[in-house]
Amino acid sequence: MDQYEPDSLSAAQLAAMRRSLTSGRGALTRRSMLRAGGVGALTIGGLASLSACGIPPAKREGEGPASTDFSAKEKQLSFSNWTEYMDVSEDEKSRPTLEAFTKRTGIKVKYTEDINDNVEFFGKIKPQLAAGQDTGRDLVCVTDWLAARLIRLGWAQKLDAANLPNAYANLSTQFRRPDWDPGRAYSYPWTGISTVIAYNTKATGGKKIDSVTQLLDDPALKGRVGFLTEMRDSVGMTLLDMGKDPGKFTDAEYDQAIGRLQKGVDKKQIRRFTGNDYTSDLDKGDLAACLAWAGDVIQLQADNPDIQYAIPSAGYITSSDNLLVPAKARHKANAEKLIDYYYELPVAAQLAAYINYVCPVDGVKDELAKIDPELASNTLILPDKAMAAKSHAFRSLSSQEETAYEEKFAKLIGA
Repeated sequence: MDQYEPDSLSAAQLAAMRRSLTSGRGALTRRSMLRAGGVGALTIGGLASLSACGIPPAKREGEGPASTDFSAKEKQLSFSNWTEYMDVSEDEKSRPTLEAFTKRTGIKVKYTEDINDNVEFFGKIKPQLAAGQDTGRDLVCVTDWLAARLIRLGWAQKLDAANLPNAYANLSTQFRRPDWDPGRAYSYPWTGISTVIAYNTKATGGKKIDSVTQLLDDPALKGRVGFLTEMRDSVGMTLLDMGKDPGKFTDAEYDQAIGRLQKGVDKKQIRRFTGNDYTSDLDKGDLAACLAWAGDVIQLQADNPDIQYAIPSAGYITSSDNLLVPAKARHKANAEKLIDYYYELPVAAQLAAYINYVCPVDGVKDELAKIDPELASNTLILPDKAMAAKSHAFRSLSSQEETAYEEKFAKLIGA
């Protein structure tokens, strides 16, 4: 019998997740701060419970009998998603795209906003998946690292491409081939999350800040630069600036990036490593420039015209939230119909107009322009070809790599 990677979390991984939940991506709310990774209040004890071993992973796809699909007889599905991640009517009493889906297909959707953060949600569904049981959910939306874990453990069902013609045809090139799900055999992105450089023109004296090199080396910015407490974002952007590929880097290259950031700390160029709290500092000008999540930039610019952003010529980091069908789900075909529905151009545009995240659907611009021309021209929502070409994903890490890398990063930021 194959030995699967134990689903344990090291002390360094747990510490990184605590940072995410208290001040990083995990602390953002959907509409008020445009969350980049999840809202949560998972306790230290709750986090620690996820590190316990003893629950064997499910057999990988193809090793056991396929899950029975009741879609033909049961016109329903259960969809778990994040809060504020679905369009809502102006009176907030209905969800227009979901209601249109039901009217067209006859499939009733039980839509639940029960994902507050990835770690907490994984804790909810892990016991059932490990026991080979139905979670009661036919479709879930999780961030790429958790999607990778579910696929690796055999806890996601392989999708039927024949049921996904729109998704297959309209998926944006930049999201087609993540290393954790090549060809999107098990998942399709719901949204993309971009890390860019943001700066306050009043604080920079009108100077444009468009590279990590400027952040680390420009003496005019000394003590007024921010990097993120999310390792993949800060190290990934630094690797790109060094001419390295965050999708293929070595241990030595990772150490070089850490060393470069350490110099920024030692000479006090970097004011601090922040979670989402950089937004207030940037708005006030206490931070002249920093790494930022694109959703925050859209929100900040609505209230402060001095806030600008730049896409470094070296490239930027993009992650994604993704739709998967859990193992043993009862309504796989119905879930596939819903995935495909959200890749129809008018539907994708309606969703993008409401949530304002990177839309992973190619060719949606004309439809979005009918709703809001300003949003349709915003490359933080619809990256043009030039911007999409600069998008890079941080490669998947083994458990051993993640432990080692997070320990080094924690030492860097003083966590």
